[in-house]
Amino acid sequence: MYSRELATFVVVAEQGSFLKASKECYITPASVMNQINKLESLVGVRLIERTNQGTRLTAAGRAFYQDAKKLIRQSEQAIARARQIGKDEQQTIRVGTSILRPCKTLVDLWAGIDDGTLPVAIRIVPFDDDPASMEAMLDSLGREIDCFVGPCDSLTWRERYNILSLEPVNCCIAAPRKHRLAKKEMLQWSDLDGETLLLVKRGDSPVLNRLRDEIERNHPQITLLDTPHFYDTNVFNQCEQMGCIMETLDIWRDVHPSIVTIPMMWDYKIPYGIVYAKKPAAPMQTVVTMLRSRLITAGVS
Repeated sequence: MYSRELATFVVVAEQGSFLKASKECYITPASVMNQINKLESLVGVRLIERTNQGTRLTAAGRAFYQDAKKLIRQSEQAIARARQIGKDEQQTIRVGTSILRPCKTLVDLWAGIDDGTLPVAIRIVPFDDDPASMEAMLDSLGREIDCFVGPCDSLTWRERYNILSLEPVNCCIAAPRKHRLAKKEMLQWSDLDGETLLLVKRGDSPVLNRLRDEIERNHPQITLLDTPHFYDTNVFNQCEQMGCIMETLDIWRDVHPSIVTIPMMWDYKIPYGIVYAKKPAAPMQTVVTMLRSRLITAGVS
C-alpha cells in the first residue's frame, strides 16, 4: 500500500499550499510539513519549494509527482484486484475430478440449479486414482479440494466426512474383449466358474465384503485375487494383461478401451455420492443445501 507521505505530497502538489492540503487531508499544516520533510529526506532531494505565496514543485518534484500518481493508482488497483480475488476464492467450490471419479455428475446437477445468477463458481481440480494419491486427496478435503463425486461404500469415510447420497451404482463384471465372456449380454453365477476374479480386498466396504462372503461360501469354483481398496487404471490394465475378470461398476464401462462391462444377475449396488468435509466452508454448505433440496424434489434422497 502506498505511504501516507506520498499521498500527502500529491495533495500539496495539486493544492499549491500546505494550508490548503491540510484542509484536504483533515490534518494540521504542521503535520503536512512534517510528512513532506520526511518524504524529501527519504528521497534525498528537495521536491517542494516553500514561498510566501505558497508552494511550487521543483524539477525533481514535478517528475516525482507524475510517478507518485501512477504509484498510487497502481496500488489502488492492486488492492482492488486482491480483494476481488479473495472474494472470488471465498465463493468458489473446488471440485476434485479423476478418471474413475469424474465430476460430471456434480456439474450436471449444478447446471440444474444455477441459472447464471448464483454467487458461487466451480473450479475443477484434478487428482489421481492410485491409492497414495487418493489418501493425499482425502487428507486435503476441505482445504485444497472441497468435494468430489464417487463410490462411497466406506465405513471410514462415513465417520470422517459428510456424504450427500446420490443414486447407487450397479456392481458388474468386466472382462477383456478377447475373453470368453465378453460377448455375453448378461452373466450369472455359473458363468464365473473356473475364473479368476479381481476383487477389492476385504476391508470397510460392507457391500463388497458381502459379495466376497457369498463367493467364498457358495461359489468356491471362483478364484479371488485381491486388489487395493482404491481402484485405479492399473487394476483395469491388470485385468486385461492377465486375461481374467474383475468386479467393476457400470459407471466405469468406458474407462479402458480393451475392457467390456457386463451386467451380472446379482443384487449388489454401491453407494454413490458427493463427499465433502465435516466442517465445509460456507459456499460448499450453500451448494450442498441447494443440491439436497433438488434431490429431495426429484425423489433421489
